[in-house]
Amino acid sequence: MVAKTRVFVVDDSALVRQFMSEVIQGQPDLQLLGTAADPVSALPKLEQQWPDVILLDMEMPRMDGLTFLRQLMATHPTPVVICSSLTDAGAALTLDALSAGAVAVFAKAKLGVRQHLETIAHDLVAAIREAGSARALRPDLRIAQPILPSHLTSQPARSFSHTTDRIVAIGTSTGGTIALERVLSVLPADAPGIVIVQHMPEKFTAAFAERLNSLCAIEVREAKNGDRVLDGVALIAPGGLHLQLHRSGAHYCVEVLDGPPVNRHRPSVDVLFRSVAKAAGPNALGVIMTGMGDDGARGLLTMREMGAKTIAQDEASCVVFGMPKEAIRMGAAGGVHSLAQIPDEIMMFSRLSKSL
Repeated sequence: MVAKTRVFVVDDSALVRQFMSEVIQGQPDLQLLGTAADPVSALPKLEQQWPDVILLDMEMPRMDGLTFLRQLMATHPTPVVICSSLTDAGAALTLDALSAGAVAVFAKAKLGVRQHLETIAHDLVAAIREAGSARALRPDLRIAQPILPSHLTSQPARSFSHTTDRIVAIGTSTGGTIALERVLSVLPADAPGIVIVQHMPEKFTAAFAERLNSLCAIEVREAKNGDRVLDGVALIAPGGLHLQLHRSGAHYCVEVLDGPPVNRHRPSVDVLFRSVAKAAGPNALGVIMTGMGDDGARGLLTMREMGAKTIAQDEASCVVFGMPKEAIRMGAAGGVHSLAQIPDEIMMFSRLSKSL
């Protein structure tokens, strides 16, 4: 008999605690250990029996969720799913939480809370299951900088906005916010144009792109319909919308569009990778990184079949090995590399293209 994933809920809303309790208790593979209105009242209960996953609100009395999360990760690292409101302030706070070690986030509305929660119940359960299989990393392991070649550690000022001859497409999910930060923040300003799908709710991707932009030598921004893909620029798919690559004459540009979820996701990595395979073929590098499920694996295989270079993140450096593992199983990944090695792979791809 497979052990159930034990879950504890910390949220100051009685309605949210009740709803989440009902959802968790309705799943045969999940077990509700308890609930609390804030971290102060949660701690004595947690010490009696520690859960596998904690669902954590951000804005609570006596102690906010971010403070609690940081203390938790320093003393008892545990996979945490963040419950955050769909506001600009909530988005910024949630990104701080993801940087502090939370493995996933789902959004809740300020108004019509019950109705909104009912619409995201399926995603909530999926997030809990993802967290149950995730590795919670201690702060010293999360923030440790990879050892990188010297040509990557010297970052010139942003000056590149030239048409790119090569495209890098990156797909990631659970654990991807930290992984993307570690990859993008060490790329030099002349890195090739990059298009990215990170599974994330709408309203959060713009704040995430702004945060990365403040840390990187390259320019990072949320993609808009018709944006050209340029050297030194990374475009991130907006939450709730798909991202596709198209070729227009000598240029690559992106299309941001609505549509049904693919592999339960919108944006979907498969949608992006398939469009890159069609538009760029051998002029592309596909990178699949940490995440639950198999979104992107088939698209990466299509890229490889069209002549693209393809790589997957290795298990040891993933928070969740699901997406890369499936890509490797299918034969979609031409190479398997640690997170610390991926920036160098991107720049070697760029240098190779310039030498041809």
